[in-house]
Parts: sequence; C-alpha cells; structure tokens
Amino acid sequence: MSKDIPRRSPGGRGGGFGHRGIGSPVEKAKDFKGTLKRLSAYMKPHKWSLALVLCATVLSTLFSVLSPKIMGQATTVLFEGMLAKLKGVPGPGVDFAAVGRILVVLAGVYVLSALFNYIQQIVMVNVAQKTVFKMRQDINQKLSRLPLKYYDATAHGDTLSRVTNDVDVVSQSLQQSVIQMFTSLISIIGVTIMMLSISPILTLFTIGMLPVSVGISVFIASRSQKFFVRQQNILGELNGHVEEVFTGHMIVKAYGLESEAKDRFEQVNDELYANSWKAQFVSGTIMPLIGFVGNIGYVIIAVAGGVFAARGIITIGNIQAFMQYSRQFAMPITQMASIANVLQSTVAAAERVFELLDEEEEAADDPDAVVVRAPRGKIELNGVSFGYDPEKPVIKNLDLEVHPGQLVAIVGPTGAGKTTLVNLLMRFYDVGEGTITFDGHNILNLKRGNLRTMFGMVLQDTWLFEGTIKENIAYGREGASEREIKEAAIAAHVDHFIRTLPEGYDTVLAADATGISQGQRQLLTIARAILADPTVLILDEATSSVDTRTERLIQGAMAKLMEGRTSFVIAHRLSTILDADRILVINSGEIVEQGTHQELLAQNGFYAELYNSQFAAALA
Repeated sequence: MSKDIPRRSPGGRGGGFGHRGIGSPVEKAKDFKGTLKRLSAYMKPHKWSLALVLCATVLSTLFSVLSPKIMGQATTVLFEGMLAKLKGVPGPGVDFAAVGRILVVLAGVYVLSALFNYIQQIVMVNVAQKTVFKMRQDINQKLSRLPLKYYDATAHGDTLSRVTNDVDVVSQSLQQSVIQMFTSLISIIGVTIMMLSISPILTLFTIGMLPVSVGISVFIASRSQKFFVRQQNILGELNGHVEEVFTGHMIVKAYGLESEAKDRFEQVNDELYANSWKAQFVSGTIMPLIGFVGNIGYVIIAVAGGVFAARGIITIGNIQAFMQYSRQFAMPITQMASIANVLQSTVAAAERVFELLDEEEEAADDPDAVVVRAPRGKIELNGVSFGYDPEKPVIKNLDLEVHPGQLVAIVGPTGAGKTTLVNLLMRFYDVGEGTITFDGHNILNLKRGNLRTMFGMVLQDTWLFEGTIKENIAYGREGASEREIKEAAIAAHVDHFIRTLPEGYDTVLAADATGISQGQRQLLTIARAILADPTVLILDEATSSVDTRTERLIQGAMAKLMEGRTSFVIAHRLSTILDADRILVINSGEIVEQGTHQELLAQNGFYAELYNSQFAAALA
C-alpha cells in the first residue's frame, strides 16, 4: 500500500520474566501509580481469594518464624539436662519426654507452615491465571476493534510483544512476586519481633549491620547500571544484525559477503562479551560483600550471645534461635530489593498492555445503520478527499460512478492512491470529505460487517493461516461444502496441484505456507475469493506471482467470476486490463484520465505514456 504514514516506534521491550539482580537495569513505567491501580482493578473480582492468600501467607510465615524458637527450647532442655548431669545433680538428667513433646510440636508447626504455603500457592496461581485470562480476552477483543490505521502505523513485532511477552511478565510476576512480597514483609516483622523478645541488644547489633549492606548494594548497583544499559543496547544491535543476515541470506551468499557478515557479528559479539562480563562481575560482587558483612554480624552475635549465656542472661537455646533469626533477617530484605526491581518491570509491562487497550477504536456503527439485503454493486464517489495525514491529502476531490457488473481498472504510479481508494470503499478508513455510496446508501450509514461481506479481495501479498488447504479456501465462506471448495479450486486452476499433494485437500499448511511456492499461494487465495462469491471483487495485482501461462488461465476464470459483478482491478502490468470497461488513471490522488484502453491510447496522454514504456520494456 502506498501510504505516507509515520511508523510508530516499537516502544519498550517485552522481554522474558526473571528475578533480576540488584544491579540489573529495570524498564520503568511512566505512570507507576496509575498503572498499578488499573492492574489492581483486574484483580478486584478476586479480592476474597487474595484475602485468603494473605491469611495463608501470614499463617505460613508465622509458623515458619516460630520454628527456631521452639527448636531453641529443645536445645535448652538438652543443654540444661546434660549440664545438670555433669554437675552431679540427682535425677535422670536430660528430660527426653519434654524434648519429644517439643519435637512433636515442632513437626506440627512445620506441617502447618507447609500446608498454608501450599494453600497460598494454589489460590494465587488461580487468581493470577484468571486475571491474565481476562486481560488476554480484553486484548483479543480490542485487536478486532482496532482500525486498519493502527496496524499500518504500528510495528507488528511491537503489538506481538505486548500481547505475548508483556502479558507473560504480568502473569509470572503475579504468581511469584506477590506471594514473595507478602512473605518477605511478614518475615521481616515476625523475625524482628522474635529477636526483640529474645534480646533487644542483640537485635540492635543485627539491625545496625543493615545500613552497611544497603550502602554496598546502592554503591555497586550505581556502578553496574551503565554496563547493563550498554549490554542491552549492544544485544539489540546483535539481534538486528543476525535477523538481517538470516532474512537476506540469499543476497549475502549471492554477493559473497559471508566473511563481512561474520566479521561484523564477531565485532558486536566481542563488545557484548566485554560489557556483559563487566556488568555481571560488578553486580556479582554485591552478594559476596553482603554475605561478608552478614558473617561479621553473625560473629558479633555469636560472641556477644556466648557472653550473655555465660552470665545467665540468655539461655543457650535462645542464642541458637537468635542466630537463626539473624540469618533469616537479611534474606527477606534482599528479596524485597529484588521484588522492587521485578515490580517495576511488571508495571512497565502492564502499562504497555494498557496502552494497547487504550488505542482509539473504529468508530461504532450508527445506531440506525442499515443492512443491504440484495446488493447490486453500484458505487459512487462524490467529491471524495482523504489523507492519512490531514496535511498531506492522498486523494483529492475524486468523483466516480461505477455501475453494477462493470470492470474498472485502476492504474497509476506508485503512491498515486490506488490502494487508498480500495481502503475507502471498504471503510478501512473513512473519507475526510465527500461521500461514497453503495447502491444509493452512504457507506457511513451501512453496518461495516455487512459492507465488507459484499467485497471479495485478492491481494498481491498472500495470507494463508496454519491449517488444511480445504480450511484456507473455505475461509471466505462459512459452511461451504467440499464440492463447492473443489469447484472454486478448479476455477482457480489449483485443483491439479492440490491433488498431487500426499494428503490432497487435507494437507496442512505451515503458518507461513513455506511448503508451497508463492504462485501456488496466490492461486489458493484466488480460490478463496471465488468461493466467497462477493458482490464486488477487488484484485490488487492478483496474478503478479504466477507464470504467464497460469496468468492467462486465471484471467479466463476471473472473466467468468466477474460476470455480473462490479470489479476493481489494481494493475501495474497494463497488459492484464485491456478488456476493462473503464480504466481510471490516477496520479497524485486525482483521476487524470479515464476511458477504455483504446480511448486512452487515442488521447496520447499519461496512460499512453505508461503503456508505451511497458511495451518498449517488453520488446527490449
């Protein structure tokens, strides 16, 4: 299509989900609070399930937090019993019955913690999947309501990234990060309370090491950030190079540029290696340094705890429990830092999804829109002007009257507005000025679905979906019988080819139909149009990908198909439209000439110049 439309930038990446390191770069949302609020609205129908998740998380974490304290009691009983026996205190020594009771309680606490953890996981997975299920439903419905101008102005890879990668990021984050965030927060509170109940002084020692760990993380993260950013930029460059070389591998081989492509790859790959190594090395020092600080704190607690135990201030079991708590204290804080990164990426991904959902839709049909029950195919254009950019009109003050059954050919140079005219007829775009009528009805007053069913299209760029050949041909007509499908294939001169395939009409085509030639794909789309039996037929260079002999056969079939139908043929090869009832010569959005082939040649104008240049090229 010849359109002067600015291409939209693909925007952010929709990369895969994963717990990023503290030093990893994070794509940030433009409106964090607004997007988070909107994402919460998707989860609102599941508020009771989320309340259950929260309760299960609290109970699971509390039981987990209690276990070191209970285990410490068993240690205290064992230690005091053995100490009493060494001192010669009369009695049995270790109270194994008490130890047994404590261990039973401990086992019960572990079982309850695991049970509630299982409940929270099951319920949260259900909530997350229902949430993204609704989101995918909304996206699918939105894509069907978006106008053609959205798809023209947006990179397909960007839309695909929003529909797949970004939704997947949201899904996995809801399943993992929400629970981890609850767990970490409750763990920090619970562990702090338990440490304070054992020894406020030792708790101060533990908390005092926290600013050192945070300071190290912030310092190293700020140093590694630039390497991660550069790494992502180089990775994009590498991916672009590989895609270009793979897509154009025939051209690369034809010009013998394999060594240049290899050298370029190695250059970018070496740079990616150097930056990736630096990024991972610098960010990789965070955890060892935090661990080193944690070990120093662990030693301080062990020494101070030993002194307190020797003085009888704290029991040996509580010292053991406190040392476990000091280990547990740092872990959820580190997890919270990681979750903060993931949450930023999640909200950024959700924001990209919501941007898609907020795109301007096709204007709704007029409440009084009518349906043409017995279409004849009379089309009129009166003073039609249109431009994809209002400042740059593609079609200017166009007048045209096409009677039912007429074959109208549209010719002109690239960018003249030929395909734009077809887009206006089918209301892929609405006219800026003037009116287009179908059987006397302004097409703006017709239901879009009804209008488009009256048109059949065969485009130069073929489109076949993954499915059988039979299903692809029948795509244009619901409920078509096998006999009708085969008759359409015979009319399009593709039946013989289909029968040579092992599975015949049941042969499954890949998504891009790579197993058959471009010409064969074109024939299948023509069979689809024949089966659809439209009132108006639009052929946009429909025979451009077939050989001359097949082209003549198709033209014969098309001549029968177009009998009694209004037909528009967009053609660059003027030899294919010599029998047209009327030829419209469009240049710069205006009809500069119109008439039959012979009439236009007699005028010796723009059309004659086009025709003679092609004729001369054919003889050369």
